[in-house]
Parts: sequence; structure tokens; C-alpha cells
Amino acid sequence: MLQVKTANDKTWQVDIQKGTILVNDAPFNWDISRVGPNTYHIIKDARSYTAEVVAANYEEKTFTFKINGREQTVSVRDRFDLLLDKLGMSNANAHKVNDVKAPMPGLILEIKVKPGQEVKKGDPIMILEAMKMENILKSPGDGVVKEVKVQEKQNVEKGQVLLLF
Repeated sequence: MLQVKTANDKTWQVDIQKGTILVNDAPFNWDISRVGPNTYHIIKDARSYTAEVVAANYEEKTFTFKINGREQTVSVRDRFDLLLDKLGMSNANAHKVNDVKAPMPGLILEIKVKPGQEVKKGDPIMILEAMKMENILKSPGDGVVKEVKVQEKQNVEKGQVLLLF
């Protein structure tokens, strides 16, 4: 069972059972043919459509299609997402990161950010030397650096707070 929702909050329940597609519990009959890497030709209810997958964000489960020249973005939620919503845990994966701690004892070689700087998930924030190896510490999420709690050439212990968001 999937829930498909458009940007204007139109929602469909989609279920695939033994090769049959049900949309809102009604059979969905169509003919679809691939005509290119991201392009499809669809016939539904005697009407012809050209559909192109413009963007796919699998992590956020959002997809943008161009259907007969008009773009449409949809979000898809599977049965696990729906169950998490039902249990009141829909934000379980969207925890906010408040700080970065040292993953191991070592020496801060370089600090690549400063207070007030905006960082994206995966941006390098510091270089920590441990056991004669340089480790690039990356931002665990998007945010703005509030405070850098260490200085270059400072020894740190495992679990010590290095940076606050």
C-alpha cells in the first residue's frame, strides 16, 4: 500500500496486488511503454500522455514528472511511513542535530567553519588527527554554526563537544 500526494494535497491510495494496480480501491487500467531513459508513453481511458521523470529524490520519496509538458511533484509514503504516522512517530528520522562530538581522542588540525556560517549535511567542518591519520569530520545535518568549542592544535577526548549548531 502506498499513499501518493501532490503538491496541492490531492491524495491517492495505491495498492499493487498480483500484478493489478488499484487506485483508491478501483482497478487502474493503462498501457505504458518506455520511449527513452526517463520518458514514457501512456494510454489511459483512450487518452495519450507523454510522461518524463524530471527528478527523483529517493531519500525524501519525492518525484517530479512532466506530463504532456506540465510539471507535477508528488510525494510517496509506503506502509511503514503510514504506520509511523499512525503511531505518532512520523518525525523519528528528522531529529535535529545540536552539536558535533569528537568520535575519538585526537588533535584538532584545522577548523573549517566559524560561528554564523551556514553548513549543509556532509560539509567538512574540522580535521581531527588520531593515530597519525587525518579524519575529516563532516556536518551531520543542515544548520548554522552557533559556537566552535575548540581551537586548532587542541587535544580532545572522545565524546567532547567540538561545535554547537
